[in-house]
Amino acid sequence: MSAERFDVVVIGSGPAGQKAAIQAVKAGRTVALLEREAAIGGNCVHRGTIPSKTLRAAALRATTPLDGGQLAPNIEVRSLTCQLESVIAAHADYMQRQMQRNGVAHLPGRARFVSPHELALRSVDGSSRTLFGDLIVIATGSRPREPREIPIDHENVLDSDSILSMIYLPRSLTVLGAGVIACEYASIFARLGVDVTMIDSGPRPLRFADAEIVDRFVAGFSRNGGRFIGGRKIASAAWDGISAVRTVLDDGSEVRSEKMLVALGRVANVEVLNLAAAGLTMDDRGQVPVDENCRTAVPHIYAVGDVIGPPALASTSMEQGRRAICHALGLPPGHPPELSPIGIYTIPEIATVGLDEGQALERHGAIIVGRARFDEVARGQIGGITDGLLKLVADGSGRLLLGAHIVGEGATELIHVAQMALLAGVGIDAFIENIFNFPTLAEAYRVAALDVAEQRQAVAAAPPAADRAA
Repeated sequence: MSAERFDVVVIGSGPAGQKAAIQAVKAGRTVALLEREAAIGGNCVHRGTIPSKTLRAAALRATTPLDGGQLAPNIEVRSLTCQLESVIAAHADYMQRQMQRNGVAHLPGRARFVSPHELALRSVDGSSRTLFGDLIVIATGSRPREPREIPIDHENVLDSDSILSMIYLPRSLTVLGAGVIACEYASIFARLGVDVTMIDSGPRPLRFADAEIVDRFVAGFSRNGGRFIGGRKIASAAWDGISAVRTVLDDGSEVRSEKMLVALGRVANVEVLNLAAAGLTMDDRGQVPVDENCRTAVPHIYAVGDVIGPPALASTSMEQGRRAICHALGLPPGHPPELSPIGIYTIPEIATVGLDEGQALERHGAIIVGRARFDEVARGQIGGITDGLLKLVADGSGRLLLGAHIVGEGATELIHVAQMALLAGVGIDAFIENIFNFPTLAEAYRVAALDVAEQRQAVAAAPPAADRAA
């Protein structure tokens, strides 16, 4: 049987695959989008981003800072996510219509390489067809890693795919790991009144993020009743068969809880792809190696999203899918990826864009950091959002904006102001001169910029080093 030919074949319909498909079809190419599940959207829509953010919104609706996040015991988890099915259905329907409107061929089934340009697609009814792609994009996502030493039964010891299958809100929860997924779920359940203990081998959560911002997050997590144990390895962790999950740490201490969430990384979904037939191999981390343009060792094959490793966020995956197609088709890629914002939907939220203090010091030698606490702006006081912090990182002159870092409710929305400023090359003083609506949290940009300006003036007024020494 002859192969069906497409200009571009995308394997996987999560955020990375969707954006790759849309970018390709907008460029006038014929596109096939392959998906093994019945509906498009991938883990992001059906098991990850959308479900966890729905639970987060429910947690905020159900509690207030004044009540300490306490709910009555034995609350059904389903009651907190009652709108989840309708949210998923609406989003999946929108994406399906978007693909149809743009002329993307959505082909359900499991794909595997039979040659560098050919894929066999097996449908649920057992039928098979062969597809030929001039360009192929691997966007098959990932799944939770299951450590051999920790038996995950999806009832007492859960992963991020099964955590929302709990019938009742547990009284206590141990979270193993301190990455994005671990911190999001840990802070959400702590806000709901669950006794949460988060354990990690690192000294602090979210080690890639600004330390001061993370310290603020940990403080908020603690205020909601959570506890973080850092610098500890797990000696053993298992359901005791009676009433609790028992976790023994390397120092001999023990943590017992009703449930456990194992969030110790994710594994690329590539086993069934038969990558060897395409001439591809995995790296030592179990990921598909790519260059800065998401191009694999085989020139016409690109890989994007979770299969290539961190940061493995929906937003960055989308951008990787778009940029990969732009590179492959010789189109302008747009703005550099380092100016893509990162949003972490913890309670409180964390968001960042551009350089942090360490990176800025390394590149520029001297920096000035301006800070604005949310309790310094009226909207923070009105909304009870007083624990937030916005940081602006400027160069040594205090004129050039290098990065922004925010913790606090609304951070993932606020960060786009800094992102647009970075993209436009706007200086620090633009935040002082700009008119912000009053009262808004966005006024924190002016407060932080004024802090930079004051430090800049202090530096300018200081006597030269030689005079100080004399």
